[in-house]
Amino acid sequence: MEAVEHGEGPILIAAGAGSGKTRTLTARLAKILERGAKPEEIVAITFTNKAAQEMRERVAKQINNSKITENLFIGTFHSFGARILRTECRLLGRTMAYTIYDSDDSLALIKQVMKSMNLSKEKHSASAFQREISRVKNELIQPEEYLDEISARVYQDYEEALAKNNAFDFDDLIEKVAQLFKKHPAVKEKYQNQFRYVLVDEYQDVNTSQYYFARLLAEKHQNISVVGDDQQAIYSFRSADFRNFLNFERDWPKAKVVKLEQNYRSVGNIITAASAVVANNTMQKPKTLWTESPAGELVKIVQAADAEAEAWWVAEEIQNKLENRNEKLESITVLYRTNAQSRAIEQALISLRIPYRLFGGVKFYERKEVKDMLAGLRFAHNPKDAVSRERLEKAFTKAVREKLISDLPNFAEKLTLMELINFFLVNADYFEYLDKHFKNANERVENINELIVFASEFKTLGEFLEKVTLLQSADRSQNGENVAALVNLMTIHIAKGLEFDSVFLVGCNEGFMPHQFSYGKLEDIEEERRLMYVAMTRAKKNLYISFADLPSRFLGEIPGDLTEFINLTGKSKTLDDEYSYIEDGG
Repeated sequence: MEAVEHGEGPILIAAGAGSGKTRTLTARLAKILERGAKPEEIVAITFTNKAAQEMRERVAKQINNSKITENLFIGTFHSFGARILRTECRLLGRTMAYTIYDSDDSLALIKQVMKSMNLSKEKHSASAFQREISRVKNELIQPEEYLDEISARVYQDYEEALAKNNAFDFDDLIEKVAQLFKKHPAVKEKYQNQFRYVLVDEYQDVNTSQYYFARLLAEKHQNISVVGDDQQAIYSFRSADFRNFLNFERDWPKAKVVKLEQNYRSVGNIITAASAVVANNTMQKPKTLWTESPAGELVKIVQAADAEAEAWWVAEEIQNKLENRNEKLESITVLYRTNAQSRAIEQALISLRIPYRLFGGVKFYERKEVKDMLAGLRFAHNPKDAVSRERLEKAFTKAVREKLISDLPNFAEKLTLMELINFFLVNADYFEYLDKHFKNANERVENINELIVFASEFKTLGEFLEKVTLLQSADRSQNGENVAALVNLMTIHIAKGLEFDSVFLVGCNEGFMPHQFSYGKLEDIEEERRLMYVAMTRAKKNLYISFADLPSRFLGEIPGDLTEFINLTGKSKTLDDEYSYIEDGG
């Protein structure tokens, strides 16, 4: 209530997981309207269109007047930026009929620029240029200071091509407005006078250009209200910088700070366990999360021999819940650090005929890189397979595809399955191909490595392909059933903001959680710990954390009296025993 009732001036609402931060910001917006502010004086920024629509509906219900909200701007940074650019685009050499280029359009334009510069596609990656240009814009970096000579030339020609095409790319919708406010004080003042109240949800996720956009807009009247949770800051790979959240009081010295520390989502043991983990981070605004809910069941920590055994245990436990505890499919989710980890879980669920869906992703055997690799192996096994041959012809350059089509069948009987896979990857220059054409090349490589791990269980190419085909067939058969509910599978990043009765966090091993790419930097390890915190706090009633091989260091940060250790290998009696075993060289 303190956050809602706050009057004029800046306010930071530091909200713990499950504490109702968006609801609080919505109530504050309604209170500003009730005090006499005009709807057209308010801008409320959310990070998704869905969240914007929900906020609009809540405000209308709270003030019992849907008409007022029609003149109220509630939307994303990008939609707000597009609105300003429609009016100010002439200052940037565009007309009001400008086009907004999505990622594919932007990539196509960069390829045109590369062609005009006679840059070899073999030596330079259009996707890499796109990533660098996006970072320059998101971070408001001077391109000549950040980019090498060739990249800076590509950036310059790309910007000129955008202007010539009367277009903006997606990053421009924020970056160009921030630059307008910096370079044209009259334009900045115009919008400062128009929008006297600025509210921002999920403030821990803003990047540099978004930060300056909001700060410059609010600096005259200083009526800026932000809400967020630095302990859930997990999007640095999207250029989000949670230090903007931590530095709010430095930027706004008169700011009021209100902490929302009551959790309305989870039972006590889950809240205490998650809080104990994230408390080990050094860069944060400490909060003491509490709940009136009962302690509930202990957090289950499960050790399996390998990923296959882990997946089978999860699938069987889900089946047990459905049969004996009367739980609903849609109230259960399986979370993992990387998309590649879904493979074993998908196969176990398919085998037990448990219907599932992947949120924000593609099923394992439907991913491009997996289909490419399987097409190569199927063609090697059966040269008359016209479908696989066509996929190879479409995927690769003439020189590469002719070599693959000629050699794969010849080597299929001479090489082992592992050798044949390596032959395909090397002769297709496949990892280099992914790096040149896709932003998420590392993730796609992880999917290939996961397929290789699975293939290593088979002696022959035929056996492996037969198993994959049966799995795909069984999955399609289940998808054809008229099921109203499904178990949810998703990465932890996708799960942020969601909640489920039962959460299975799988693959909680060193190397996955924290991910090996985070090793070496304290700030990266701390983000991985925040990711662990987000995963744990998605659970309302039951939390299961499983691992194979080396247990994550984060598991050792959960108080033992809050956990039940389930060992499927018979090696260690407690988690402490497992850590001791590892330290002794076991």
